[in-house]
Amino acid sequence: MHTEAIDPPGITWQRVSPKYVTVRLVQWAIGNVAAVLVLSLPLVFVQLGWWRWPPLWLAVTVPAATLLLAIWRLLLIPRQVRAIGYAERDDDLLIRSGIFFQRTMAVPYGRMQYVDIGVGPVERGLGLCTLKLHTASPGTNATLPGLPAGEGARLREQLAARGEARLAGL
Repeated sequence: MHTEAIDPPGITWQRVSPKYVTVRLVQWAIGNVAAVLVLSLPLVFVQLGWWRWPPLWLAVTVPAATLLLAIWRLLLIPRQVRAIGYAERDDDLLIRSGIFFQRTMAVPYGRMQYVDIGVGPVERGLGLCTLKLHTASPGTNATLPGLPAGEGARLREQLAARGEARLAGL
């Protein structure tokens, strides 16, 4: 992984569960299958003779291009999941993500207002959760998906305790 430009030196990243790939695949399937089906309706209507517009080439091109883009996104999912990581430091939590557009975010413990854990039906079935860090800034989008449920609970308690200690000035 070539992230020297944005990653602090000497960090050992903890990775999310590889099971999170399954969650992302389900999300991909729901969104993309529905999109391709909806975008294919004009093609079906043109073939049945119900519509004269759009032209056949356009009715074929739009769902085909959408399908190709969806397949490309499907192939990226395992690599995107491997790019998600976190590291606990003395004063903050680092969260990294992204392949093409990489991001490393430092969330100071003293800025955390509360730590939230969410679980969807697929995550629940796989024993995973999503950790969300809430700060005073609405621009902070500190979300850590794909954590094993036990690690998520441990991290929530650890971060909440560190946040309270920093807010109290200890």
